[in-house]
Amino acid sequence: MNRRLTVGAGLLAAMLGSALLHAQARGAYAPPRTPWGDPDLQGDFTNSDESLIPMERPESLAGRKLEDVTPAELARLNDQRNEARDEADRQRWELRSPLHWFENIKPKNSRAWLVVDPPDGRIPPLTAEARARNAARAEMRKGRGEADSWEDRSLYDRCITRGIPGSMMPAIYGNSYRIVQGPGVVAIGYEMVNETRVIPITRPHLPSSMRAYMGDGRARFEGTSLVVETTNFTDKTPYRGSSERLRLVERFTPTDDTHVEWAVTFDDPATWARPWTFAMTLTKVGPDQAPFEYACHEGNYAMRNLLSIARAEDAAATKGR
Repeated sequence: MNRRLTVGAGLLAAMLGSALLHAQARGAYAPPRTPWGDPDLQGDFTNSDESLIPMERPESLAGRKLEDVTPAELARLNDQRNEARDEADRQRWELRSPLHWFENIKPKNSRAWLVVDPPDGRIPPLTAEARARNAARAEMRKGRGEADSWEDRSLYDRCITRGIPGSMMPAIYGNSYRIVQGPGVVAIGYEMVNETRVIPITRPHLPSSMRAYMGDGRARFEGTSLVVETTNFTDKTPYRGSSERLRLVERFTPTDDTHVEWAVTFDDPATWARPWTFAMTLTKVGPDQAPFEYACHEGNYAMRNLLSIARAEDAAATKGR
């Protein structure tokens, strides 16, 4: 019971910390309402401007809090990140082609780092159970290459899923999202891998025996915030080594007519010493940035080529014996 109370208190503190940070930074905002009375969060959004923000507080900002970073300091950090990105891109052969399809060129970051709880901006340490689980996975892969089998490639490589919150994290493309609402339901469509989560409101979770790549989401409203609690994950889509026991709580809080703060709390006692939360800003966009079709396998020879190269190497090794 004490363990449950401690974890529960930690999770509440994590979510309240994010909410307080939002309230202090943005102030109160009353969004429009749907015809059936729920806060209306519908629209197309992007998080391209959140590209390059580190997940954890950089060592150069040790001892600082997010609210301590002035706009001028953030602007300098943003310039430094963009300059470092430009130099890195110049060194990458695959970027010698036109960059017109890159969505996150010159992002304008909203914050210095993403983790808002714990207050030190650092992800809590892994539990002994998580370290043992990671060691077992590494042991199982000993002696295997990255493409010995199609099963060695990630679900993302195989155009199946990027999981959550992965599908909503900034990338070089695929950063558009669409939120639609109906009485008793909300749906979030992701450009990345063309996935859609259809999330019932105030309905019980599925039995624990029923699991899915993107888990089982259930929504509710707390004030103007849409809160989505997701459980029933599989072991095929871990985020930073999370386990099947992960309980993910997302808060979508509109801060003005064109912005929503998306805060994500991880509660997984099998992986981290305490719950933790990161947050970023979603920006509403017009029709010109609506989610595109994600035709992942169309013209994509990467998987076939990877496997054919591996088979050719196998044949050469066999012939040389």
